[in-house]
Amino acid sequence: MRRLPPRTLRGQLTAGLVILLALACFAVGITTALALRDFLIGRLDEQLTASGGRFAASLEHEAEPDTDNRPDTRGQAESTFGARLLNNVVTQAAVVDDATDRPLQLTPGDRRTLAGIPVDGNGHSIRLSASKGRYRVMAVPGDDQDILITGMPLHPVEETVHRIEAVEAVLFGAALVATGITGAMWVRISLRPLRRVTARAAEVAGLPLASGEVAMPGPLPDTDPRTEVGQVGNALNHMLGHVEDALVRRQASEERLRHFAADASHELRTPVANIRGHAELALRHHGPVPAGVRHALERIGVESQRMTRLVDDLLLLARLDAGRPLEHQRVDLTLLILNATDDARAAGPGHHWFLDLPEEPVTVVGDAHRLQQAIGNLLANARTHTPPGTDVTVSLTTGRTDVRVDVSDNGPGIPEALQPEVFVRFVRADHARSRSTGSTGLGLAIVHAVITAHGGTATVTSRPGRTVFRLTLPVRAE
Repeated sequence: MRRLPPRTLRGQLTAGLVILLALACFAVGITTALALRDFLIGRLDEQLTASGGRFAASLEHEAEPDTDNRPDTRGQAESTFGARLLNNVVTQAAVVDDATDRPLQLTPGDRRTLAGIPVDGNGHSIRLSASKGRYRVMAVPGDDQDILITGMPLHPVEETVHRIEAVEAVLFGAALVATGITGAMWVRISLRPLRRVTARAAEVAGLPLASGEVAMPGPLPDTDPRTEVGQVGNALNHMLGHVEDALVRRQASEERLRHFAADASHELRTPVANIRGHAELALRHHGPVPAGVRHALERIGVESQRMTRLVDDLLLLARLDAGRPLEHQRVDLTLLILNATDDARAAGPGHHWFLDLPEEPVTVVGDAHRLQQAIGNLLANARTHTPPGTDVTVSLTTGRTDVRVDVSDNGPGIPEALQPEVFVRFVRADHARSRSTGSTGLGLAIVHAVITAHGGTATVTSRPGRTVFRLTLPVRAE
């Protein structure tokens, strides 16, 4: 599997430091090895120049025992190579071995290699198959129109270079490991302010900024503007200050609006009730009432009832927004669903109502009146926004930590663009429809507020022919 490069800034900086040091070590090692090799080869060339081809010249005489004409190996280092060429043909070739010369049986390739050496008094590197090694050789002209070649083995040079390469590899490897560990610790210490910035940003990101009063964390300390991390910290502190100021302003605006809604709803209840009472009183008049006046009084009564429901809904939402505590008692959720479904069946006899309930009663801890109101609002919503003949099913399922109430229907569904806003106040599926249905656009908002106040969730999924509203309530001990 291909390994991915480090993704964190600390890993990238550490890896970059180690890679740069590795490149520097590699360059230093290569340069040192090449310089040492050139130096040692230069020393070999000096020795070859000093020898002047004496060993190669001694090969011209036959090696006779007990005579003064045997090859001169005195003063020659072991493994020194010598060869004599006449008319570009190798006539003699030998290697010094234990202070004596040892003739070499050259291969045709070796002979061609020796014949191709320039006679320029400079050193050249060749490989001889007969001696299984590399030599540094030098060719000089002899006294008898011949060419004298003297060489010394390159094995000591190569061995020395390989040894220094091994030493450098060990030293540089240890330096890389030590630098990697030390660099990682140093980078970790240097990036500590950046980790504080990241932690503070993550802390703010986890706050519920959408609504309600939010306690913002304090500013970051020790933000040095001379460093990049300090500049980021200062920018974050300024941003948090602006966010906190905006949240305070928003909270104050919401509080004023909530208080206004609660006060207005409370103040409107009395005059609306008076209007409704006077309309009912006028309808009970014993004398003849003109048809037009009776119709107007009946409409006043109907609209006053509708306004009463709207005022009650607004007042309930204001109380829930203010965090008013709900009742905390054991509630038989199965019984609530049975009662709410009976009410919906009576109000919408043209719909088909079905129940899917467990055999045993299901209970939760909460406010029975508000939970029944939430379930009733869902059933009323299904009855109001689906045509007669629609199947509406209420199901109750239990889990280990929660219970779920599903209200589903096979109606036309909710437009996809409207689904994210169905629980928003005063949102309606048809903005152009008449108000004859009596809908205020607050029913689903009340459902969401009640279930949220109980620590649960309200969701909706819809497509043509299938709409499901789901209420999820936690199971808590009384």
